[in-house]
Order: sequence, then C-alpha cells, then structure tokens
Amino acid sequence: MELWASTFDLILDWRVLVFLPLGVVMGAIIGAIPGLTITMSISVLLPFTLFLDPLPGLVLLLGISKGGLFGGSIAAILLNVPGTPAAACTMLDGYPLARKGRGGEAVDTALWASFIGDLISVLALVLLAGALAQLGLRFGPVELFALIVFSLTVIAAISTSGLLKGIVGGGLGLLAGTIGLDMVYGSERFTFGSPNLYDGLAFMPLLVGLFALPDILLYYFGPRQGRVGTGSERRSTVMRLSRQDFRMVLPTILKGSTIGVILGAIPGIGATASTFVSYSEAKRTAPDRDEFGKGALSGVAAAESANSGTGASTLIPLLALGIPGDVVGAMLLGAFFFHGLAPGPLLFANNMDFVQALYITLLISSLIVLVVGRYGVRYIQRIVEVPRDVLFPIVLVLTVIGAFAISNSIFAVWVMLAAGLLGVVFRALRIPEAAFLIGFVLSPLLENNMQRVLIISRGDYMAFFSSWIALLFYAATLAAIIGGILLPRIRQGRVGRA
Repeated sequence: MELWASTFDLILDWRVLVFLPLGVVMGAIIGAIPGLTITMSISVLLPFTLFLDPLPGLVLLLGISKGGLFGGSIAAILLNVPGTPAAACTMLDGYPLARKGRGGEAVDTALWASFIGDLISVLALVLLAGALAQLGLRFGPVELFALIVFSLTVIAAISTSGLLKGIVGGGLGLLAGTIGLDMVYGSERFTFGSPNLYDGLAFMPLLVGLFALPDILLYYFGPRQGRVGTGSERRSTVMRLSRQDFRMVLPTILKGSTIGVILGAIPGIGATASTFVSYSEAKRTAPDRDEFGKGALSGVAAAESANSGTGASTLIPLLALGIPGDVVGAMLLGAFFFHGLAPGPLLFANNMDFVQALYITLLISSLIVLVVGRYGVRYIQRIVEVPRDVLFPIVLVLTVIGAFAISNSIFAVWVMLAAGLLGVVFRALRIPEAAFLIGFVLSPLLENNMQRVLIISRGDYMAFFSSWIALLFYAATLAAIIGGILLPRIRQGRVGRA
C-alpha cells in the first residue's frame, strides 16, 4: 500500500497533470510541421526539464514523442509532406485519399491506428520491462561491459548511409566521451588545459547543438523554402471513419501494432523501418490490398499502427537494461542520469514507485493522444502553414537560453555552437548524428566497467569472459556484426548477378 500511495503522490503532482497533455499537444503540432522534428524539439526542451522533478520533466518529453508520432501523419495525409520520417509510409496512401476528398477518413484512420498501437506498446512495456530487469539484477561489471559492447551494435543498425560512416560517427562519440578527467586516476585527457573541460563535454549543449542547430543553419544558408504548405493543398473533409471501415482495418491495426512492438523493442530498428515492414505485410493480406498506393485505408492503418507501436516498446531495453534503442532513447537516457536515476535493474529495485507512475502516465497519454486527435486536428491543420522564418528564430533563441541555463556558463553556448557546426559536417558527409550520440552516451559506461573489471581481476583480461551472460552478449555482438557486414554484401552480390 505504501508503494501505491507513493506512486499516486507522484502522479497527482499538478506539474504532471499539466505537462503530460501539454507535451502530447506540442508533439502533435511539432510532428505536423515539416522541418520541425521530434528529436529537435526534445533536444531544445530537454535542458529546461532539468529544473523540474524527474516525473514531470520526463512525461513532458515522452508526451512530445508520443504526440509527434501521430502528428507526423497529418502533414503526410493533407500536404503530401511527411512531418516525421516514419510518416513517409503513411503518405503513400494518405495523400491519394485526401485528393479524393477522404482526408478526414484517412486522418481518423491514422488516429485510431496510433491510439491502439500506442496502447498495445505501453502494455508490452509494462509486461516485459520488469521481467528483463529481474534478469539484469544478476549483472556485475563483467556482464555490464559485455552488455554495453552489444549496445554499440545499435550503431550498425541505424547507419543507413553505410556501416563505415556509422562506425566513424560512433568512434568519434566514444572519443568525445573520454574528454575530461579520468574517472579512476584523475589524469587529464583532451582538456588542452581548460578547466571548463575537466568534467567533459556537457551532454545537453552537445545534444541541442547536434540535433537542433543543423536544420536551422542549413535552412538559412541553403535554398530557402518559405512556407511548408498552402491552404489550397488541404483537402481534408469532416468525414469520419465508418464502423464498417473500422472493422475492416482493425485486423491490420492489430497486426501492425504487434510488428511495431516487436521491432521497436530491438535496439536500432526504430519506427521508420517498422512502418515499411508492416505496410508490406498489409499489402499482402489486407482486404483492400488492390488499392494500395492509390488510396487504401489499410495502408494508412498499417503504417500508423506500427509507427505508434514502437512508441513505448523502444523504452523496454532502455528501462530494463539501460540500452538506448534509438536517438530519442539516448536523449532520455541522458535525462534520467541528470535526474539521478540510472535506467536498468536498479531503477526497478530502488525506484519502483517512479516506474509505476511512469507506466500509468504513459497509459493516460495514450488516451490524451486520442482526445487531441479527435478534437484538435482542425486547429493543427492551420498551424502546419506557419512559415519557418517565424519558427526557426524562436527555436534558435530557446537553444541558446537552454544551453546557458545548464551551468550559467557561456562556454556551454560555445559547445552548442561547435556541436551545431559538427552536425552540419555530419549531414554533408552523411555520418549519422545518432551514432555519435550513442557512442558519446555509452563511452563513460564502457570505460568505467572495463576499469572495474581490470581492477577486480588485477589485470587479468580473461575475466571479461568469466560469465556465461557475458558470453551470450559477445555471441550476440558477433552475430550482429556478421549480420550487418556480411549478409548485406551477400544480398548485393545476388542482386548484381540477377
């Protein structure tokens, strides 16, 4: 009873009750505006949440993430411009439906698919994360080192522009994570005599600069695009999804949600890949499969259910084992650490009231997504036409304020600006910023556990192979490397011969 009393004390905090719906509304708006991304918005707002208690700050960020998953479908359906990368699949059938005057049905289909997919995803998180955490309680420094080595294989999964470029980005992130004083011996590394670097690079300014600034810099110094849409492009109607059509698309929604949950729980796959897998499966089995690409409600349902199905399932490896499944997970991992919470088995052992409160707020946020989509779409449609010339200066001011507020130091602002320029270079060279961020986040954990193993074993390197759990992770790492390097080359060879 004391545990549940503590849980509800956390939930009934007025800041949680305000920031949770606020985050969903903001996410839906941001997701609907092409040019503004969920990662950009979270990176901008993350520094401000550090001045809040852990739960209010995290539910604001999670609300933005969940609202953004649905919001991206609005621009994809009505403007033929995906508000988020994962909404590109929604666009294939959503916009043809809008051109036929069935935009309202398409948006309503996307809403129900998002709601059901998100709800199933949260239930999967509740059922699976705790069981994984119980296994994680058996982890010592040897097992944690092997786990982090395996986590680095996420870099290969997110490196869509080439494995080598992903390795370069991840390696640079690992190197950047060593800047500062050595955690054991206190020796300086890459500080160049500057006391500002003794504690290493500040995570928040680096994050904000890497993900928020490049879009702004490339917009102003690249081709100007002006408005993201015009009123004449909106062909939405007030039509709702009929009960008959809902019954038709419901099996597709349930199947797409399951695909999203399974693939979302695997670090590195993410929402975009899950939507296309679900879309391909629906194209094979849906009742209206002949209409795919021409305006099929099942196409929208398949894409959006898988998209939202990944929403909470990506938190399963993060909460249970401390593995960031995607770039948003890496950001949330940093937020947890700043609030004094370490995702993983000890989070369940020491902060179970917080975990339960997080579960309940995630369930509530699923209902909020439904309400916002049901009654707020007509207003969000108007916001998608706001020019970026108005939006980006506001975002730029918030990034500078957020970076400075972390430590009341102008040095943090310089770190942010340098990270922004680095992000522009990464975009030009097609090096994934997410690979750099994951390497940066995991670098201290990797080094710390490696040193602990060597100190305990008095320099015996065979200690890294002394645990069967560690051996399993090394085997999984090897399998991921083989799958990421050899299998694609084999497939390319077969395609070349064909």
